[in-house]
Amino acid sequence: MIKVLDVKALKGANFYHYRPVIVMTIDLGKHDEVMTSEISGMADRLLALVPSLDDHRCSLGVPGGFVQRMREGTLLGHVIEHLAIEFQYIAYMDVGFGKTLDTEKQGVYEVIFSYWVEEAGFFAGKQAVACINSLLAGKEFDVEGTIAEIKSIRDSYHLGPSTASIVEEAERRGITVLRLDDYNLVQLGEGKYQKRIQATITSNTSMIGVETAGNKRLTKQMLEDAGIPTPKGVIVRSLKHAIEDANWLGYPVVAKPYDGHHGKGVTTNIMSDEEMEAAFHRAKESSTQVIVEKYLTGNDYRMLVINGKFTAAARRVPASVIGDGTHTITELIEIENKNPRRGYGHENVMTRLKISSVTNHLLAMKGYTLESVPADGEQFFLELTANLSTGGSAVDVTNRVHTSNKFMAERIAKIIGLDIAGIDVISPTLRQPIGKIGGGVIEVNAAPGLRMHISPAEGTPRNVAKPIVDMLFPKGSESDIIIIAVTGTNGKTTTIRLISHIMKGKGHSVGMTTTDGIYLRDRLIAEGDMSGPYSAGIVLRDPMVDCAVLETARGGILRSGLGYSVADVGVVLNVQPDHLGLKGINTIQDLAKVKAVVAETVRRGGTTVLNADDPQCVEMAEHCRENIIFFSLRPSNPVIRAHIENEHTVVVYDQGYITLMNHEMLTPIAKVIEMPVTMDGRAVFNIQNAMAAAAATYAVGAKIEEIRQGLISFFPSPAQMPGRMNIINIEGIDVLIDYAHNPSAYKNFIELVTRMGDRRRVIVLDAVGDRRNEDIEEISRMAAGAFNEAIIYEDKDLRGREPGELLDLLEKGLLSGGLPVEKIQRIPDETDAINKGLSISQRGDILCIMTGRVRTAIKHVYSIKEQREPLAQIELPDVYQDES
Repeated sequence: MIKVLDVKALKGANFYHYRPVIVMTIDLGKHDEVMTSEISGMADRLLALVPSLDDHRCSLGVPGGFVQRMREGTLLGHVIEHLAIEFQYIAYMDVGFGKTLDTEKQGVYEVIFSYWVEEAGFFAGKQAVACINSLLAGKEFDVEGTIAEIKSIRDSYHLGPSTASIVEEAERRGITVLRLDDYNLVQLGEGKYQKRIQATITSNTSMIGVETAGNKRLTKQMLEDAGIPTPKGVIVRSLKHAIEDANWLGYPVVAKPYDGHHGKGVTTNIMSDEEMEAAFHRAKESSTQVIVEKYLTGNDYRMLVINGKFTAAARRVPASVIGDGTHTITELIEIENKNPRRGYGHENVMTRLKISSVTNHLLAMKGYTLESVPADGEQFFLELTANLSTGGSAVDVTNRVHTSNKFMAERIAKIIGLDIAGIDVISPTLRQPIGKIGGGVIEVNAAPGLRMHISPAEGTPRNVAKPIVDMLFPKGSESDIIIIAVTGTNGKTTTIRLISHIMKGKGHSVGMTTTDGIYLRDRLIAEGDMSGPYSAGIVLRDPMVDCAVLETARGGILRSGLGYSVADVGVVLNVQPDHLGLKGINTIQDLAKVKAVVAETVRRGGTTVLNADDPQCVEMAEHCRENIIFFSLRPSNPVIRAHIENEHTVVVYDQGYITLMNHEMLTPIAKVIEMPVTMDGRAVFNIQNAMAAAAATYAVGAKIEEIRQGLISFFPSPAQMPGRMNIINIEGIDVLIDYAHNPSAYKNFIELVTRMGDRRRVIVLDAVGDRRNEDIEEISRMAAGAFNEAIIYEDKDLRGREPGELLDLLEKGLLSGGLPVEKIQRIPDETDAINKGLSISQRGDILCIMTGRVRTAIKHVYSIKEQREPLAQIELPDVYQDES
């Protein structure tokens, strides 16, 4: 039996594809390496169950290619992939991408396929496995039931037709779309430029307008006061008054809820007191008060006004069947539901017909039952109102509306105060002014549905979503904020903070995600490792932000994909061995492929910034379709020279300056020793980070002087850059706090420390539990060659390790690196280890504290400084001395 081991959705660009995909991990068990050609009748039996699989081209590139692959022989994981795609496609979700990959475990495969609705995709994948298991066991499989359930899940989570049409129009224009809930609340655009929609309620919609439209009596009064033709009516609370007023108005009449909407509880063409009684009770189910008004004869029309302009009109026809003198009403419904233009919910032009309480009411009025046979040509209405969701249909009449009626509709939208209004009219026609032919306005709707205009049963489809998006984002207006995404093995947070500092100086309101937390305008709003897609979403949804600088770590890309659609700039700093052996990433080439997702996912006209001194970064350039800026410590780097010769831009470290170069110019940006983050030029890795920050900000329009000011005014202090080369002096001891946690970072860190003079050096260090043993031993072995004494501790989160296991590995590395055993102290608790480090350090020493809990360590070191150095003992500059 094939088993599903895990299913996850990658919601952004990812390791496998630039679109969202589902990754389903399966275990083929005893069927591993069993080809379909070896399973008797597999291709024919599967094709009999799902005939449309014959349309799949597969790698052969022609219809029927997949079936041919099955006959020739392919693995069952590949078959499951195609089934998962086809189940969704049959359920009206147009997906097509898929691939199946083996893993390092025997018989375990990753089946990857695209999806529209996450929950429907999960179900389709699991049912694909169930289908194959059924075939292998010689059992029946219910394809029809599977498709029906997928459709049901789709309808529960998929956007409604109105919201979907606006979203599609926005996406056509390149406007970012973020879904804010499981229903129809959607954000268009990002940050401070965002607009929100929920169906056709928008950020521009007036609450007073919505409340007014929902109050039928008030709407009617306002329209009457404005001279708009409306049917005469009254409001009642009791059945007695309803019948009395209906007789006073004169039958036929209409009864509807006082504050209803979308036709719920409405009964039209009431002809008697008995019918009035049933209609009254139906309306009372939706409201405490009931409107009784004169019934107007004619057609039911919907006129749509967007942003004060008449946009479209449709004639609406309630759900009905046409008799043929042979079939019963039930049979006529079944026949009509086979119409390919009808579907479940909103999946097609028209919705399938259903039998409702209103249908039973209409049957009783006619003296019919569902088994009655209407005469040939007789039209029997199943509903009283023409809602598309109950099976009604629409005929576009936009080009057949009299100018006076268009003007009237535009007035009504203004009078009620709606940016988008659906105006319901009963009239013989819209070709003439309705007031002259006995027509009238019966209702004004906030949040009118667009489906009848987008997909009418007859007539011209109207793209009514276009004027809505035009209204929300007028020509020339912004929709998306600046996004700069940074990835790499080391230096991400420093580079992120440098970029943010420069952009803030440029006048931007910056949102920033880092391994320290989320910052909005330099305020920490969430603490912890916030370098994944969830954190990016928080920034992009925030209405205060006009520039997002996003640290984008390996883990988040593998877990959920990118948290943004496209960036203006994608930066890859370096690719060094780290986290190898986790989540299927076993080699540096695997890791480079993950980080390349950031390099490749930039918007049209955007820029990718790459490290020309890193071979893995250089290889990424081949797949980057937009502009590239390389940076390098060596102006003579062949990659740099070739890039300049090809008339592209580079940033290099040249004669002590970070310098911008291309084929036309050479512009020094900032002197390295003037940049505090480089520690007088000793922190070479921060020179690289500064070059990347300069390149990224230059790519989004920062001027040279703005970049220079940002670089020279940024300090590696605990406040501006917590855990990155923070130096706190306590009684002559330089306490250096850093987050380095992999061999490459340790190498850079140790090179810096050794450049800080021939001084006694003490290190307090731990190891991260999810690193390979050899990596843990390597970092401690390197530390042994640079430090005189070491204190090792264990983080509280062992990440799957046993207590003491990490201490053993660290001690083993220190000893193999040559540090004497008497110079190594094991202290499990971090705070105790820091205290011990300070107790054995002397004036002039360097004490290095390597920690993943940066803020806790900084706070503790400052508390010790306060204890040891009361204010009276601190030598203040002359400007602070008492003049006396």
